[in-house]
Amino acid sequence: MAVSHFHRVIEGPPRSRDEHCIELVVPWRAVLLGTMVGSCPIRCLGRHAGWCCGPGQARPIVQPLSAQRKFVSFLEATIRRGIVPALEARQASSPRTICLLLCLSATTMAEDGADGNPLLPRAALRSRCFCLPCKIPSPAASFRLKTSVWAELGGSVGDLGTYIPIVLALSLVNHLDLGTTLIFTGLYNAVTGLLFGLPMPVQPMKSIAAVAISESSAHLSVPQIMAAGISTAAVLLFLGSTGLMSVLYRFIPLPVVRGVQLSQGLSFAFSAIKYIRYDQDFAAGKSLGPRPWLGLDGLILALSALLFVVLASGSGDDPPNQTPNPSIPHRSRISSSWIPAALLVFALGVALCFARDPSILADLKIGPSPIRIVRITWEDWKVGFVRAAIPQIPLSVLNSVIAVCKLATDLFPVRGHEVSATAVSVSVGAMNLVGCWFGAMPVCHGAGGLAGQYRFGGRSGASVLFLGVAKMSLGLLFGSSFVRMLSGFPIGILGVLLLFSGIELAMASRDMGDKEDSFVMLVCTAVSLTGSSAALGFGCGIALFLVLRLREVEWLRHLMPSTAAGTPAE
Repeated sequence: MAVSHFHRVIEGPPRSRDEHCIELVVPWRAVLLGTMVGSCPIRCLGRHAGWCCGPGQARPIVQPLSAQRKFVSFLEATIRRGIVPALEARQASSPRTICLLLCLSATTMAEDGADGNPLLPRAALRSRCFCLPCKIPSPAASFRLKTSVWAELGGSVGDLGTYIPIVLALSLVNHLDLGTTLIFTGLYNAVTGLLFGLPMPVQPMKSIAAVAISESSAHLSVPQIMAAGISTAAVLLFLGSTGLMSVLYRFIPLPVVRGVQLSQGLSFAFSAIKYIRYDQDFAAGKSLGPRPWLGLDGLILALSALLFVVLASGSGDDPPNQTPNPSIPHRSRISSSWIPAALLVFALGVALCFARDPSILADLKIGPSPIRIVRITWEDWKVGFVRAAIPQIPLSVLNSVIAVCKLATDLFPVRGHEVSATAVSVSVGAMNLVGCWFGAMPVCHGAGGLAGQYRFGGRSGASVLFLGVAKMSLGLLFGSSFVRMLSGFPIGILGVLLLFSGIELAMASRDMGDKEDSFVMLVCTAVSLTGSSAALGFGCGIALFLVLRLREVEWLRHLMPSTAAGTPAE
């Protein structure tokens, strides 16, 4: 929309209706003039721009034209980020609903500093829009089911393909207390589900885990692992509380973020194929011989589980705001909302644990593990920070915060506002600053976990609430003895769950339609996969993006020969 369109909306319908204008003509007359919304909080926004929006007052207050144009630009950005997706999904049909969505979007944008509106500073917005205070969401809103109970239960186990192997390896190699980890990660799941209202995952910090179990050097002790987690958490908490994380999120180019997501998704998919094809020794962190075709953890079992998931859920649900194409004939499909494919596959794996080794029941001990405060020496701080925290910090910033926020926006476009990078960063920092002192595994919010839970039906905070309750129950009931059962879980089934999580995360990059953006994304992905470092791929992607932008500088274009066909160089 152009600035003139807003003036036409006030004076009358535009002569030519461009994109989204047909839905916004009548509601925006109500929003800007206040004739249909009464005492909506949008009036305080209008006063900043010079509009007298009280009931019955339909005239603009005299303000400089530049100020009005700035405010109109702010409204335009707010509409596109909050209102338009809801309209496309037919979620906002009344002017009152549109006003509430606008206010929610405007508040989030102002707090995050998005689109930098000079007319609405943070303090002014908070003082005037007093009807939208910053408070913890209600459990009824965060845990309200978006689909069915079975779909949310299926989504709750969607990220266990990455969670179980890492937790099992740390428990066997580094003697991490599994019971304490289950209790704290379950509590994290419930709290993040309440705060974010979506299936926000709680995943292990993968770089710290890789260093801890690596055979190339001495294994990290539990105090050193906790020191690495606390150090990483302190950095993320600082970046989030100071607003620097939001600055990074706004200025990092989208193709670079897509490259990080694609590389992480393909990395998960490659690991999943290894889990399916080969036997695994998680304690040693390596693959063994080829998996036998037959048996309770054979190749046929894994392939059968894979085919069942594809048959039950297909390639995944379409985005919520996608409308069906009328030119394509309608075909009835099996609804995945009433077939929790991941839950059934995981339940099969649990049953096979006891079928493969019935002595597991005798090894389980009733009662939680004793929770103790971990004593961390100066040497533990030094080793943990240098060996584990330094490689983990860039991965957490990119995959645990920036990629998660972008993926949440892609998967849940009708929520009315984006997931704040500040909130995610502070959440990761707060979790580890509490749990690591008691020996809980360092965790973060992973984009792969979010993709996996969404892929298998998770749409609300109820999905991770179910998972959190299950983790806390197992931790309180069996404690660290539950590691005996995890060690017998069929690895091929874990590979199936991890494969769909990785593919769903990699598919987020399918919106790169421009060749230049795809070029940056693929270079970033290739470097990340080859060097096994998301930070290295990120740096190369940023450098390549800046070099391509230099070609658009006017004075530099005169120094280079023209690339247009048939145009001689000057």
